[in-house]
Amino acid sequence: MTETTTQHPIASGFGHESSSQDVMAGVDLSGIVAVVTGGYSGLGLETTNHLVHAGAHVIVPARRVDAAGRAVDHLGDSVTMFHADLADLDSMTVCAQRIRDAWSQIDLFIGAAGIMATPLRRVGPGWESQFAVNHLGHFAFVAEVWPALVRGNARVIAYSSAGHHISDIHWNDPHFTTGYDKWEAYGQAKTANILFALHLDSLAAGTGVHAFSLHPGSILTPLQRHLASAEMVDRGWIDERGNVADPTFKTVSQGAATGLWAATSPQLSALGGLYLEDCDVAGPASADGSGVKCYAVDRDKAAELWTLSVALTGRDLN
Repeated sequence: MTETTTQHPIASGFGHESSSQDVMAGVDLSGIVAVVTGGYSGLGLETTNHLVHAGAHVIVPARRVDAAGRAVDHLGDSVTMFHADLADLDSMTVCAQRIRDAWSQIDLFIGAAGIMATPLRRVGPGWESQFAVNHLGHFAFVAEVWPALVRGNARVIAYSSAGHHISDIHWNDPHFTTGYDKWEAYGQAKTANILFALHLDSLAAGTGVHAFSLHPGSILTPLQRHLASAEMVDRGWIDERGNVADPTFKTVSQGAATGLWAATSPQLSALGGLYLEDCDVAGPASADGSGVKCYAVDRDKAAELWTLSVALTGRDLN
């Protein structure tokens, strides 16, 4: 095992129960331009709402523009929608170009979009869809808008999950050409999100850009749309009537809090490359599923994933 990041809580004053309202109290984002993938559903929509209410203009790339437009209509001209499909790099390139044409500077990038435990689906040149959507699409998009992020001294926030405990990167077969397991694939994608933020932060040294990854907590959102109710009952997440049964589950407001804290807290101004949970820096992985696995904060693995991602997408920082 090679050198890893130093992960230890910083006594932020927030915690598991903290809400979006708690972490955004007194935050002024007037003049800030933010990009939020998935910013029209679930935790992404909660994030968009709070960023706008704090004064930011939010750009929401969306695969389903009509549905997204209806979801954010109440926010008026403070939100701009662009079509983009994280599974289609050409569409991400077009979206990024339109954003760059309209805004020379981006101050905040939050990759909140994602899919979980999906049936096997191939996208692009045969990529496994969870790795493609959750990691490669965001990787390519950040590379495409990199100059604007540098001009904004931006924070880049990658939504990961405690699901990264399930799996390291399947280095010999990242696209599961044999033996597909939906949870292993999800775990790999979430590990990729952490490694991406770690290496991006390293590459960004001296630019003013900082990157973080995070676990938002367990929350019932549209992310679970590919799971049968019976599976969620078996996992103890919900009861037979569809109500939340796991007492550790968060509300949507609590679930979005860590991402909003990551995006706006001055406590993180001199930090970067860290994995966060419960509105604080996470510690090392523990038996209860909290914390971050050592393979997800291994700097050599982060560099290896970056090289693989450049080779697959043809994109890199420039």
